[in-house]
Amino acid sequence: MRRIRRILSVCAVAVTALALTGCFGGKSASSTGRGGEVVGVGGSRSFKEPAPYGMTLVKRGWLKMGVDQQDTLWGKQTPVKDISVDGFWMDETEVTNSEYKQFVAWVRDSILRTRMADPSYGGDETYIITEDKNGDPVKPHLNWRKNLPRKPNEDEQRAIESLYTYNPVTGEKLLDASQLNYRYEVYDYTTAALRRNRLVASERNLNTDVAVDPNEVVMISKDTAYIDDEGRIVRETINRPLSGPWDFLNTYIVNVYPDTTCWVNDFRNSDNETYLRNYFSNATYNDYPVVGVTWEQANAFCAWRTDYLLRGLGPEARYVQRYRLPTEAEWEYAARGGNKSQGYKYSGSNNIGDIAWYSDNSSRETTHLVATKAPNELGIYDMSGNVMEWCQDWYNSEYYSQSQSNNPQGASSGINRVLRGGSWDFIAKFSRVSYRDGQSSDNGINLNGFRLVLVP
Repeated sequence: MRRIRRILSVCAVAVTALALTGCFGGKSASSTGRGGEVVGVGGSRSFKEPAPYGMTLVKRGWLKMGVDQQDTLWGKQTPVKDISVDGFWMDETEVTNSEYKQFVAWVRDSILRTRMADPSYGGDETYIITEDKNGDPVKPHLNWRKNLPRKPNEDEQRAIESLYTYNPVTGEKLLDASQLNYRYEVYDYTTAALRRNRLVASERNLNTDVAVDPNEVVMISKDTAYIDDEGRIVRETINRPLSGPWDFLNTYIVNVYPDTTCWVNDFRNSDNETYLRNYFSNATYNDYPVVGVTWEQANAFCAWRTDYLLRGLGPEARYVQRYRLPTEAEWEYAARGGNKSQGYKYSGSNNIGDIAWYSDNSSRETTHLVATKAPNELGIYDMSGNVMEWCQDWYNSEYYSQSQSNNPQGASSGINRVLRGGSWDFIAKFSRVSYRDGQSSDNGINLNGFRLVLVP
């Protein structure tokens, strides 16, 4: 009997060792305890990131940011600096009306599904998922597999009608843009990882010769947002003592509908009623760059596009980085064709009209179809002209001289956000890739569009 127990014990140990080897994936001599060479352990099945749709890979490199021969841009001296940039994917074109309308439609339909589940509008609970397939409770979320009704009943029709408004003078039925608010959250991994923000005080300093004050009050700063009793979005940055991991979760609420009135408010000397009424809503302009978008709206689109991508990936989603606006350094590096071109002389062209829509060839009337001019050396279109493009950075007129040389992230704070690339309304001089400007993130003249990057 004793011998049988010994055999069973040895077998159990062998099975355990085999199971652990399988868990770590494979190099057989790595953890048996017998000694020998260190060969490392294998991991789980490798994940090959798919090439993002409509994006071009910009490989790591360096560039000289700024203008070598100063000729002043509106009297602004542009400092010059050598920098290096890591690789990233970048949109081949500016985000189009069609792409942005998909975002607006998603927000509209998410509100409608939520409303369909509301008892005030019939209370169809199948629009909200509260349990997994095993019947265990999960965080409530929308059921996108359930289609909206083609022939709505009375309650469903009321829910649909609640998203629209009517012009009392013309009788036009219009989508109520004021309701199209997108709420999203961003966990700040970098701030959460800082040693000063450790929840256990003794872990905040690795120098054991330095006494740590267990009663030290660590202050954190986080963004939050809510809708007040009058339906207005209130955005706040709050400072408070560190209390837990939720302190690193930032919340944003953004009204996503673009400012279609910019056509008449920002260009008062032109007859732009056609663009006011049609530019965003009419399919004729689907492949034109979206305009009238604030920096906050561009960031909301980044968050939505990330979430939309991750929903389609499954378990591999945890490896994928977030879509975001490009840093100013990334933007200029990509605009210069990975430092292969100078100014706006793309693909050997000596004429800005070959690669850009600007004041002389656009008649200063409107934007134009994306990707109708020649691309640069990387296959990226419209980096000069067509629309000004938002960057991630705060605007600082002395940015280049003060920035670090590797992957500069821009100023740490400021009043305005960076805009690059000129527009259809700018003369050639201000449509160069070296031209830079800044605007309030939620205000200003709306010549502005954007494109996204994704770090591999």
